[in-house]
Amino acid sequence: HVPQVQPRVEELSELYRELSQHPGLSTACLGPDLTTQYGGKYCSLYTEWSQRDLARTENIKFCRQYLIFHDGTSIVYSGPAGTCSEIKDELLSRESPSGTLKAVLRKVPGKEKEKEKQFLEVWDQNRKVKSIDLTALDKHGSVYDDDQFGCLAWSHSETHLLYVAEKKRPKAESFFQSKAPELGTSDEDTGHPKKEDAPIKVGSPHPGSAGGWLWGCGADQAVPQGEQFVYHEDWGETLSTRSVPVLCVLDIEGNSISVLEGIPEHLSPGQAFWSPEDTGVVFVGWWHDPFRLGLRHCTNRRSALFYVDLTGGRCELLSEDTRAVWSARLSPDGCRIVYLENNVLGPHQQCSRLRMYDWYTKHTSTVLEAVPRQAWGAFPGIYCGALPGMCWAADSRRILLDTAQRSQQDVFVVDTATGTTTSLTADSPQGSWSVLTIDRDLLVARFSTPSCPPMLKVAVLPAAGHEAQTQWICLQDAPPVPGISWGIRTLQPPPEQEHPQYGGLDFDAILMRPSEGPTAQKPPLVVMPHGKSLSPPHCTPVRQCHPHPLLLPFAGGPHSVFTAGWMLYPAALCRVGFAVLLVNYRGSLGFGQDSVASLPGNVGTQDVRDVQLCVERVLQEETLDASRVALVGGSHGGFLACHLIGQFPDTYHACVVRNPVVNIASMVATTDIPDWCLTETGLPYKPDALPEPAQWTEMLHKSPIRYVNQVRAPVLLMLGEDDRRVPPKQGLEYYHALKARRVPTRLLWYPGNNHALAGVEAEADGFMNMALWLLKHLQC
Repeated sequence: HVPQVQPRVEELSELYRELSQHPGLSTACLGPDLTTQYGGKYCSLYTEWSQRDLARTENIKFCRQYLIFHDGTSIVYSGPAGTCSEIKDELLSRESPSGTLKAVLRKVPGKEKEKEKQFLEVWDQNRKVKSIDLTALDKHGSVYDDDQFGCLAWSHSETHLLYVAEKKRPKAESFFQSKAPELGTSDEDTGHPKKEDAPIKVGSPHPGSAGGWLWGCGADQAVPQGEQFVYHEDWGETLSTRSVPVLCVLDIEGNSISVLEGIPEHLSPGQAFWSPEDTGVVFVGWWHDPFRLGLRHCTNRRSALFYVDLTGGRCELLSEDTRAVWSARLSPDGCRIVYLENNVLGPHQQCSRLRMYDWYTKHTSTVLEAVPRQAWGAFPGIYCGALPGMCWAADSRRILLDTAQRSQQDVFVVDTATGTTTSLTADSPQGSWSVLTIDRDLLVARFSTPSCPPMLKVAVLPAAGHEAQTQWICLQDAPPVPGISWGIRTLQPPPEQEHPQYGGLDFDAILMRPSEGPTAQKPPLVVMPHGKSLSPPHCTPVRQCHPHPLLLPFAGGPHSVFTAGWMLYPAALCRVGFAVLLVNYRGSLGFGQDSVASLPGNVGTQDVRDVQLCVERVLQEETLDASRVALVGGSHGGFLACHLIGQFPDTYHACVVRNPVVNIASMVATTDIPDWCLTETGLPYKPDALPEPAQWTEMLHKSPIRYVNQVRAPVLLMLGEDDRRVPPKQGLEYYHALKARRVPTRLLWYPGNNHALAGVEAEADGFMNMALWLLKHLQC
């Protein structure tokens, strides 16, 4: 007789409350070096953390400061300074190059019926020295605080701030407006000369507006009629309020804002910073011709690096214009810019190249190529959403980055002159490492494991050639969560399941199991194939409360990876008494570009068989209860879960899916990433091509809806009402198909939530419902 897993609802909610309180570490910033009266050097370390507040149902941010005493080669002493304090309404913040000033973008609730306002503040060491009401100045729409376009960049002279905002839209009126058209505020009214501020000309023809002319009285004061309901394209999932970004500059002394002109109309600018000597601005520009595709988690969208000259308004291309580039970082000496580069279209995530542009010779070189095969012990290739905001060593020659290395995440130093790479975490504990910042060769990182929440680590980067001797010091420890053991196993597909073109690929799985409690001897098994679980976002120049990394296994896919870091749901399920199997099937990141390339055209077969092989192998080799196996997955993980319960109905006895892809053929017309539907099916994508009947058939053929007649396992569906990536109609389609076949099913609908279902309330409710569903249906 196997002991039953049946904690009461109160115990479950108490467990979730306890584990969800572990804070995530999002940002670190080092202050300037100071000298003590005894000659020793020290600096402050400012860190930002985020934590769920279940009572307020929101993610809160708080900051904590530390002191680091160092002698340039090692850390002599480090420790906390003071207690935590909550950060309120800060959207972005950024220290100036000297560390003496700080810029903050803040949101302020409007009074009574007023809209929320945005203020740009400048603080010195002792007080707030500027507070500028951006909403009242009305030069642009809302400032972007996302990490896709957003930035808050100080000029080297510390006199100007650069940021990205939505382009100001003229107020439109009805054809039947009774009062006289209101005149727009002219620039003379706000006391700024026209030339300096380069305003958007309200009366100029709209690109694409019918006829290209607008009624009104005077070029700068036209109020367009019949434009109220014109559709404005946006950049998709999580970027639905981003349509036409513009680069804006605040002159701190003059309190004036200029919207930069000279950027071509077909580009959306973002991720901007000041060029050497402050002569202009360097930015990434994304093409939006012929229309915008979803951009979040898609590092394959056509984009390039540009420079706009502030005096002449000339815009110059700095990189190839046929690739996808992002995450450009200027070296401390102002001579070189490194950036990441992928091919356009194809898999949304892949092994990236590291490229370097020399500012003075104008020469571009490839520092690191994509790696076809991950060889044990060798550099695995670059798989990351962004480079750290501060990634350069003081020598302006080496850069720091973290990347998935199979099922771990490690920190590497790259010599940009020779292309050599050295791991800084090879001799450290197994788990998930990420670089938060490096400044004057002081290195700050985050470390976690499946049983240990994020902790803060610091080190001094050794001299070139000696990097492997890096000594990490733990600055903020997180005690491991008791009762969880874990390990990584490697699997080889059988010969008949080898890819004809990419043979010899293997893959991994992380197995977590309870190490105490009544079911520890023979626990039931929850199988989780990943969606798009990118590592937690970096300390980019943008500061904001990022969604917790703990939910990312559910965010998209299939080219992603579970790294051996802290994840709330798997840890909590383990504490409830389940073993949890996290599968990095072929196509996952961190195993070489060949692995990524092996999956398009084989979704629904290769990935499904890899997961099933892994489950069968683990059930053979481990003491687990093979009569109580369930599936949990989101997005592409949900696609796999729905495939597995249909293709292998005897293996699985319960299933929980979040925003699953159910029918690729019906998704292609409604998603923000139609190219994904064709690419992963193995078909070519062209924006102007309509799928042929045979291609519709192929998309349907590779979809889990095809196997719905064989499903017997009870299915719990969780859908985000605002999901643009896998619209909730996908889950509804599956729900209706299951109901029609009398399969036990339940649907949870989360308003105000998009694809990640990362709202604090939805995440907490989702866990409780998932755990109760699994406990109910795995009682064998």
